[in-house]
Parts: sequence; C-alpha cells; structure tokens
Amino acid sequence: MFELKKLISTLLMPLPALLLLGFFGLFLIWFTQRKGFGSFLVFVSLLLMTLVSFQPFTSSLLMKLERQYEPFLPTEEPVDYVMVLGHGHVVDDEIPPTSELSRVALMRLAEGIRIHFMYPTSKLILSGYDGGYEVSHARMLARVAMALGVNKNNILLLETAKDTWEEAFQAASVVGDSNLVLVTSANHMPRAMYEFENAGLNPIPAPTNFMAQKEIHQPWIKYGPRAQYLEQFERYWHENLGQLWQRLRDKVAQQEAVLDGDPVTSPEQTKDAVLEDIEELDQAINPNADNLAPAN
Repeated sequence: MFELKKLISTLLMPLPALLLLGFFGLFLIWFTQRKGFGSFLVFVSLLLMTLVSFQPFTSSLLMKLERQYEPFLPTEEPVDYVMVLGHGHVVDDEIPPTSELSRVALMRLAEGIRIHFMYPTSKLILSGYDGGYEVSHARMLARVAMALGVNKNNILLLETAKDTWEEAFQAASVVGDSNLVLVTSANHMPRAMYEFENAGLNPIPAPTNFMAQKEIHQPWIKYGPRAQYLEQFERYWHENLGQLWQRLRDKVAQQEAVLDGDPVTSPEQTKDAVLEDIEELDQAINPNADNLAPAN
C-alpha cells in the first residue's frame, strides 16, 4: 500500500503529469487524424510547464502554506524532546556524510540541532526508515548529528517510520506527556501538525526550509522560468494532495467505525489504543545510542 501510494503521487506530480499530457498530444499528431487536438494538448502542456516554473505564481501559492506557523523562538518553557522528521538519503562512502543526506533532510537536521543546543537536557529524536538501503535514514541523520557535536547519548532513533502518520504515532509512544518540538519543512508543517495532534500530542512547531520568497529584485531571476520555482509548485501540489489523502483516510475510517458500530474515539483514546499495538517499537529505539557508528 505504501509503495502504491508513492507511485500514484509521483504520477500526479506536475512534471510527470504534464510530460505525459504532452507526449499523448504528440502521439495524436503522429499516429492519428486528431492532429488539431494533439497540437492543443502539446500547447497546454508547454504553457502549464511555463506557468508552474514562474516565480510570481509559484511563490504566491507556496508562501501561504509555508507561513502558517512562525519559526521557533526560545522560551522559558522546558523542552524535553526535539523531533526531526526524515526526508531522504543515499549511502555512498565516497562523499561526506552531509552530502549523503538530501538537502531537505540536512536543513531539517540543522534546525533540530540548533534547538537541541538551546536545551542541552533535551533528547533529539531522529526518524526515517531505510528506503531500500542497508542503513536507515534515522541512523544517517544520527551520524551527521554526532559529527556536528551532538552527544550520542542524547539521540533516539525511530528507524521503521515510513511516513508522517507512522512518525507521529511512534513518537507518541516515546514522548508521552512531555514537551516536544517538531521540526520539519515549513510547507510540510500543517500536515505534520495534523498527524501529531491526531496521535494525541501537542507539539511546538519549528518550521524550516522556507522556499518561497517575495523579496526578489533581479528581474532575470524573478521572471525567467526556473527549475527551483517548478520545485516550489511541486511542494505546494504534493502537500495539497497529502491533505486530501488525510481527509479521505479519516473519512473512510469514520465510515468503517460507524458500520462496525464502534464509538467515535478522541485523539487521546486513539493514542492509547495504538500504543498497545506498537510495544515492539522499543526494539527500534536506542535510548543510549550505544551502537551508533561515527561518521566515516
């Protein structure tokens, strides 16, 4: 199910979808009599690819999503845990550990370490499954964190979480009622907060990796189609698809509960039920991180 969800979401991304539309138009032009309609599809494909690579359009959309939560500022309230949500990595011994992490993962980790250093007694929770590699994403984050000065005894790993929903409910079994700062990309923060609140947590948001900017004064950068603006629209589109999936998933769950005659539960009750089912998570968490290897 996880792989199918990822495959469908990939095909629904702007670039693959528009390329498929354009190639379909070429197919109609070359192999059928509907050349006019095929030409129209190719034109629409090129026009939309230009539009979603145009900074005034993409940044205005993404900025509304990214600015829903303010950046984290230190407070007098104690922080027990700082959780960094995973993103992506590769395993390549020929490059530095910082280059093995995706750009997004590195920015999230940097913000998490910054906040962790503000509260030296806090624990840094790092999450992410292996993604097909022999080393989990959480462990790759830990290697870089230790290389940047984080004590390995302050690192906890969640090495089996594949998506935000799993990260939220696994974190609930670790954090309990303690104070938690949640670090993720600014565009992902609304969806992440929804999942963590459904898991019975009330995290303090710490958005990072802000991509959309309005203070761009060079016209050749602002008005020329660029790949970075296409990426902004992809993030906006991806997060909206994710929120749609959340609503559909919860709607189906509510319908099944009604059909089964189960009472509607509160987030706290849901959390308690889930915690009973994931006791084995403790084996995937390293409270003392004794086995973490130093960065190569």
